[in-house]
Order: sequence, then structure tokens, then C-alpha cells
Amino acid sequence: MFPSWLTSNASKTRTAETKSMHHAVLGTQLTKPLNNNQEEILFACGCFWGAEKGFWKLPGVITTAVGYAGGNRSHPTYQQVCSGSTGHTEVVRVVWDKSLIDLSDLLKLFWECHDPTQGNRQGNDLGSQYRSAIYTSNPKQMEPVLSSKEQYQANLVAQGYGSITTEISSNKEFFYAEEYHQQYLAKPGSRPYCSAMPTNVSLKSFQGSNFKLSKKVWSHFNWETNHGVLKSDNKPITSLTE
Repeated sequence: MFPSWLTSNASKTRTAETKSMHHAVLGTQLTKPLNNNQEEILFACGCFWGAEKGFWKLPGVITTAVGYAGGNRSHPTYQQVCSGSTGHTEVVRVVWDKSLIDLSDLLKLFWECHDPTQGNRQGNDLGSQYRSAIYTSNPKQMEPVLSSKEQYQANLVAQGYGSITTEISSNKEFFYAEEYHQQYLAKPGSRPYCSAMPTNVSLKSFQGSNFKLSKKVWSHFNWETNHGVLKSDNKPITSLTE
């Protein structure tokens, strides 16, 4: 157990840090309020280091940040989340420009970048903090999220996979992870690591989908190789058709 005063002080320090923190790759402020043409959502798909890199590369994404959500402890530390006692999972907060990229594009990356049938694990990482999850931020997001799950389940079954275990819920509070976790894979001296085990099964069009990114964008990702996101560079894809 961590002393309450230690946890409280760590949380206050982290809150102060994140207010002035900028994205190590995109240069955007992590905590800047959304404008009218932006939305946010939380994705959990294994270790958040590799997951975040996948999302920050997509054109139209304004900023990303890693943190914790879905549990019952406010402002948890990484150690507490890893203990499994908080109920939180490792998540990526994604903010995007709706005129440049659609939620369905983000869902395509989410479903394809990991194996959503593994329950409380992803690859060699075991524990509830590695479970697959989507936490929506407004009611309009829920319909395409559920429709994409239904479609991807059908795509997976056709390839011999089992049932999707992804937790889907709304309005879960997001707690920023410690500064050293933010854009970890883009920082000097980082340990190349990603637990994601992509199925190499593509998400087909689903009810409500409105894909905006071209096939050329998706050629930057190779899901045939486990942990494939590590084989790509850290640079964002700058064009919708690149």
C-alpha cells in the first residue's frame, strides 16, 4: 500500500506537470480544451506506449496522451495501476479534427492494432490493466463504436477467432499518467516495447462508418508482424492520402 500523503502529493505534482506539457511529437498542448470541431475518446489496447504511437501517427489527430481510466481510484500512480487494485486500464486519450479524420478511422486502427479477444491480457502482458476497452465521451460516439464491434466480431469469427472481450462504456474519468510515460517511444533512451498482438484481420465497412483516410495511409502500418508499430518511425503521417 502507498501512504495517502505520498499519493496525494504525487497527484498534485502530476496535475501541475500536465497543464504545461506539450506533445513530444505533435507539439500540441496535452490539456488544451477542445474546440467545436474536435472530439476525444479513450482507447485501451495493451501497453499504452505502443498504442499511443499508433494514434499519434494518423493525420487529423490533434494530440494524444496516455493515462488510466475505468477504475475506482482517483489520480492513481503507475505502480498502483500495475498492482491490479485500482480497476483501471492503460488508455490513450485521442483528440482529433472531425473535418480531417472520422471516428470510424480511429476505430479501424483500434480494432486492427491489437487482439481484442484476449481478456485481461495482451501478448505477454497479463493483468486487468492491459484489457481492451473503449470509453466514449459523448452519446453520438456509442452507435458507431458498437456497430464497429459487431462488424469486427464477424470478421474475426470468419478467421477462426473467438469472442471480443473489449469493455465499452461512456464518460469514464481520465487520469494522466506520469510525464515519463507520455509519448514514451519517441523519447531518447526509451526501451522499444509494445505488447499488442494484432490479428491481421481488417475491419470492413460498418453501419455509420465514414472512412476518410486512404489506403495509402494504412500502408504505414504492418499488422502482419507482432508489435509492428515499433518498426515504423515516430513521424506523423501528414497527408490524408499519403
